[in-house]
Amino acid sequence: MTSPRDLSHFHGVILAGGRGTRFWPRSRRALPKQLLSVVGDRSLLRLTTERLKGLVPPERLWVLTSEALFKKVLGELPDVPRRQVIAEPAPRNTGPAIGLAARLLLQRDPDAVMGVFPSDHFINGETEFRKVLQRAVRAANEKRLIVLGIPPRGPETAYGYIRFPSGVKAGTADLFPVVQFEEKPPAAKARRFVQEGNYFWNAGMFVWRAGAITAAIAQFMPRTAEALSRLAPLASRGFTASLRRHYGDCENQSIDYGVLEHAKNVHGFACPDFGWNDMGSWEAVYQLLREKGRRSVGRTAVHEIDSHGNYVEAPGKLAALVGVKDLIVVDTPDALLVCSRQQAQRVSDLVKELEAGKRDDLL
Repeated sequence: MTSPRDLSHFHGVILAGGRGTRFWPRSRRALPKQLLSVVGDRSLLRLTTERLKGLVPPERLWVLTSEALFKKVLGELPDVPRRQVIAEPAPRNTGPAIGLAARLLLQRDPDAVMGVFPSDHFINGETEFRKVLQRAVRAANEKRLIVLGIPPRGPETAYGYIRFPSGVKAGTADLFPVVQFEEKPPAAKARRFVQEGNYFWNAGMFVWRAGAITAAIAQFMPRTAEALSRLAPLASRGFTASLRRHYGDCENQSIDYGVLEHAKNVHGFACPDFGWNDMGSWEAVYQLLREKGRRSVGRTAVHEIDSHGNYVEAPGKLAALVGVKDLIVVDTPDALLVCSRQQAQRVSDLVKELEAGKRDDLL
C-alpha cells in the first residue's frame, strides 16, 4: 500500500468544462451533464471528487471549468478552495486545460504529481480504482506519462483505444509502454481489437508529474506553452486578467492528439474492470442501470406491455409503453426526446441542428 507520505505531492485535477450534448434535453449550457444527478442523487462532478477521498484532500483538488459554470461548480464543491476552481475564459480542449493546471501546480508544489480526471464518468469499483491510482502515483517520474487503460467490455466504436504489447492482461500490476493510440474505430476494427486482447479503452484519466507534462507540452504544443508562460502567478491580482488575455491563444487540441500520440515516454496500466463508465450517452445510462429480469429501466415509474430494452425518464409521470423496444425516452418541461438506443450518440447532432436554428431557448 502507498503510505500517506507517498501521496503528499499528489493533486487531483478535474476537468469540468464540457457541455454533455448527448444528454440533451436534460443537459443544457447552464446545467450540463457533470452537474446532473444522472445516477443516484449526487452529481457526476461530486461523485468524481468523492472517489478521490483518502488520496487527495480538498486543499489539493483543482477544478477546471468554464466561466459560465464557475458559480455552479463552486456551489457543488464547497470544500474545494475557491482559488483552485479555475474558470477557462474560452474552450480550448484538454491540452491547454491540463497545461494550465500543471503550471499552477508547479507554482504551489515543484514536486507535484497530478491525476487528471474527467468530471462525467462513473466508477462502481472505487476501492480497486484507488489501488490503481496508488500504483500510478508510485510509478510517476520525470520520464513517464501514465495513462489508464480500461478492459473493453465489447467492440465499442465511440471510444479511443490504447494498444499495449501483446500478451498484456487486464489487472496486471506492472507498468507497460503504450505501443500506439487508436482513434475511434469502425465496428469491424473494434471487434478485432477486443479479440486480440491487448487493446484497452482510453478513459482519459492520466497520472504524471506536473513538470513532465509541462515539458511535453512545450515540445509538442509550443504555441500553448508560450501562451501559458505569459500568465501572471495564480496568487497575484493580475492572474484572472492575464488568463482572459492569453488563454485564447492556446491551441484548441486534446492532450491525446496534441501530446500523447507523439511522445515516446507514454506508459500505462492495463486496469482491472473496476466498473468504469464514461456516461457518454443515454445508452450508457441504460447499460449501467439495467437489471437482470427487468424488461425496461429508467428513473421513473414504467408500465409496459410487450415492450423491452427501453430507457425512460419522465419525472412525476407514469410512462406507459406498448409494443416498443430499445427506445430512449427523456421528458423535460420544454422538450421530449425519443430515439433508438442504437442512435443515442446522434443526440449531439440534434443539438447542433438546434444551434444552427438559433433555438437558444432549448440549449
